[in-house]
Amino acid sequence: MSNATENLVEVQDLVMYFPVTAGIMQKRVADVKAVDGVSFFIKKGETLGLVGESGCGKTTTGRCILQLYEGMRGKIIFDGTELTTLKREQMRRMRRYMQLIFQDPFASLDPRMTAGEIIGEPLKVHGLAKGQEYRDQVAELFRMVELEPFMADRYPHEFSGGQRQRIGIARALAVRPAFIVCDEPVSALDVSIQAQVIILLERLRDELNLTYLFIAHDLSVVRNISDRVAVMYLGKIVEITHADEIYANPLHPYTIALLSAVPIPDPAVDRTRERIILTGDVPSPINPPRGCNFNPRCAQALDICREETPELRNIGGEHWVACHLVK
Repeated sequence: MSNATENLVEVQDLVMYFPVTAGIMQKRVADVKAVDGVSFFIKKGETLGLVGESGCGKTTTGRCILQLYEGMRGKIIFDGTELTTLKREQMRRMRRYMQLIFQDPFASLDPRMTAGEIIGEPLKVHGLAKGQEYRDQVAELFRMVELEPFMADRYPHEFSGGQRQRIGIARALAVRPAFIVCDEPVSALDVSIQAQVIILLERLRDELNLTYLFIAHDLSVVRNISDRVAVMYLGKIVEITHADEIYANPLHPYTIALLSAVPIPDPAVDRTRERIILTGDVPSPINPPRGCNFNPRCAQALDICREETPELRNIGGEHWVACHLVK
């Protein structure tokens, strides 16, 4: 899909099923197909927005890249190294270059540790600093996320939600990573605070030459921060292209429906546009429909959509779509 030398992360045919067990013997009776054959790349220094409804497999995809699950299939290549072949100690060292910002800024922080201890813990784990150098680096990390170093002795409950998320960002930056998975980092914050955190993440990306996988369920959130956007539905990527292109020329029916739900600040324009209401419920990932996963909710579905699974194919430039209706 792209020149491999430009890519920091490559995901090839990623599959992650979670077992469903039943009975006294906990026999495996089915699988939750959380991620079902996903492929994409992220270029060095860019942000890929990964968007979809809750339960579509976005977070699972991000955590699979970081090798936080066992039992996955496919290849994860990070800066030329295939992570799926690494042993535990090799992967532990590699995680210095790959970090995660969690969705919940309170649950992800240990309430028994001070903010300074939370931010400095990665430095101790990876043996990167001690003594005065350690204290100086922790203070610099506070300033980097626009917090004051004197706050280091406070506990998580003494901070606001936005400040707690900044602590989580500083913790991720402590080991100077190259790649960060941002797992819905603003979804638990007020709208005004969301904008501040996104601006902060953009600044840090430019200053530190970071690469992001930015996960969100709202297309409007990823619009400004993302270079490219991938839309995910029921374990599969259905469309991926440049951010401007996906907003100006969405092609997959699911992408079009998601965009129609994004509020427009101009009331006059908002009243004139067509709002697409998807009917029916999201199919179960335990028993996805035959053919295209989206066909039960697609008003334009054809017979082929109910029989054959569409491939993610290039329709020109870097616009990829998995839909039989798109020529």
